[in-house]
Amino acid sequence: MNKAINTNNAPAAIGPYSQAIEANGMVFASGQLPIDPATGAFAEGGIKEQTRQSLTNAQNILKEAGTDLAHVVKTTVFLSDMDNFAAMNEVYSEFFVQPFPARSAVAVKTLPKNALVEVECIAVK
Repeated sequence: MNKAINTNNAPAAIGPYSQAIEANGMVFASGQLPIDPATGAFAEGGIKEQTRQSLTNAQNILKEAGTDLAHVVKTTVFLSDMDNFAAMNEVYSEFFVQPFPARSAVAVKTLPKNALVEVECIAVK
């Protein structure tokens, strides 16, 4: 049975989806935009600040689910511009340690609300 995960410490879903779903000991977190849940606005600054906020949102969702970033097995990073890859990677490395989760990073035409980055993850409990 799927269990929806919801926390006020991450932006509310803006469509017909859950912040995360727990199923069979795994947590599938939806893509997190760099929205500060306290203000409803993007983190101020550029790609580094937006990456930090997106990962903080994911971290808060995982905490609500009873797990953490150390238990993440896969991430997907969506970038609006691959020129931001190195700066995103710099901040990303502040959140994850070895063994690093598997990861895909792709550039997309646009992200919701014209974000620079969106991050989704899968974790085990």
